[in-house]
Amino acid sequence: MRILIVDDNPVNLIIIDKILKSEGYRDTLTVSSARELYKHLGVETGEPPETAVDLILMDMMMPEIDGLEACRRILREERLKDIPIIIVTALGDSNKLAEALDAGAMDYVMKPINKVELMARIRSALRLKKEMDWHIERDRKIRNELDLAKQVQRSVLGVPIDNDSIRVSANYYPSFELAGDMYSWYPIDDDRYGVILLDMMGHGISSSLVCMFISSVLKDTITRLVDPELVIGELNRYMTQLYSREHFIHYYFTAIYLVIDTRRKLIEYVNAGHPPGLLLTKEGEAIQLAGGSCAVGFFDQIEISKSRLEYEDGSRIFLFTDGLLEAVEQAGGDLMEELKRTRGDDLDRILDRILPEDVRKDHHDDMCMVMIAAK
Repeated sequence: MRILIVDDNPVNLIIIDKILKSEGYRDTLTVSSARELYKHLGVETGEPPETAVDLILMDMMMPEIDGLEACRRILREERLKDIPIIIVTALGDSNKLAEALDAGAMDYVMKPINKVELMARIRSALRLKKEMDWHIERDRKIRNELDLAKQVQRSVLGVPIDNDSIRVSANYYPSFELAGDMYSWYPIDDDRYGVILLDMMGHGISSSLVCMFISSVLKDTITRLVDPELVIGELNRYMTQLYSREHFIHYYFTAIYLVIDTRRKLIEYVNAGHPPGLLLTKEGEAIQLAGGSCAVGFFDQIEISKSRLEYEDGSRIFLFTDGLLEAVEQAGGDLMEELKRTRGDDLDRILDRILPEDVRKDHHDDMCMVMIAAK
């Protein structure tokens, strides 16, 4: 534990330093002004401290820069704000002591210094610093694990498809490090593709874990069962396995799942409680993809009915989550009407036009859009 002592009086520096060393705190450093303190901590250069500091004992009354100003300046630095500061003062003015605490000091010690009192306050401050360092290190490890989980979660999202018959792409703006929206698509055979967009209840770790559970069974479920009614029914079976009778927690998600047959120009789909998708024909006609079943995971058995639509070359299908729908409305727009006005733009250009940058950055729900273009 390194303790840094700041005082313009050489005698005070010697006394405090000897008290600390007599109590076993041998890793000390003394400076005679706030300027020297700034230099050691790299306050004015932005450089890291010359050596790590665990506690600062600082005199309140110093020439040029007093202890209060120095305390405020140090604590404005993000990298230094967790260093505890104890103000040492001969002033008994309660207003000044309150000002020292308001400036960010953790504690204060009155002059003439009482050894027992000084050491008690130092030990208390160092205990708090040790606990704070433990929390910071724990948060760092959690952040690293969340970053890894985010990478894993992103790795299971669908990779864009662009071939002679179809183009499938998506844009995703998660509101948290780990999110609850997910999209995937899989080739079923030479002519058919299964495409799904789902929105899991909630946000954060629990939702992302359920998403990862569903993603682990999606490919097999879609390529094995294919039919939208069967796929949604099987996903509902998986979701009901997660029901916690002890805590009465139902995990569920809304989804829209399509099977696109590029040879027959046919779409079969089930909308499970999800915002309606939108089919835009080459001539500009708009058809909503709505209905089919309730959300997946609410009940052990759910009624499911699929719908069929024929399409022509040049048609486009837009699937989106409610977070995107609400964000566009928040910006004063109407997502359905905005999409109807789009033509041959790619997805990035469409979203740049209908979703302002400030709304993307300041949103409280995951936002996702999938575009399927028939060639």
